[in-house]
Amino acid sequence: MDERPSWDEYFMDIAQLVAKRSTCLRRSVGAVLVKDKRVLATGYNGVPSGIRHCSEVGCLRAQQNIPSGERVELCRGLHAEQNAIIQAALHGVSVNGAVIYTTLYPCIICTKMLINAGIVHVFYREGYMDQLSIDMLTESKIKVTQL
Repeated sequence: MDERPSWDEYFMDIAQLVAKRSTCLRRSVGAVLVKDKRVLATGYNGVPSGIRHCSEVGCLRAQQNIPSGERVELCRGLHAEQNAIIQAALHGVSVNGAVIYTTLYPCIICTKMLINAGIVHVFYREGYMDQLSIDMLTESKIKVTQL
């Protein structure tokens, strides 16, 4: 019998599965908010509910030749971390004191949201680390761990 995954591996594997729901043409990202070893909410990157997917209208970032990791606000979609926080709020679930497992290091916009949402630990699989994100997570005392 294979060895059971650790809790961190388990939740990161769930984040990887959630990423498969992504509607982004450039990158699939998944996020899982967890507290006391219980999933609170999940999110993947893609356009808001009821809005046509980029597969239908094209990628705004590609059309404007915006490099990865730059001008993250110029996109029709939301990031996985944002969608996870929004889903929790939509269903009345507090994420204060929770941890997040995300398949990609958070951008600066997501970092600011994670800080204000009360997230205490960020686990990420890979990423393009933005120095401002790194600095703000460090200053906020949020733990950051690459899995």
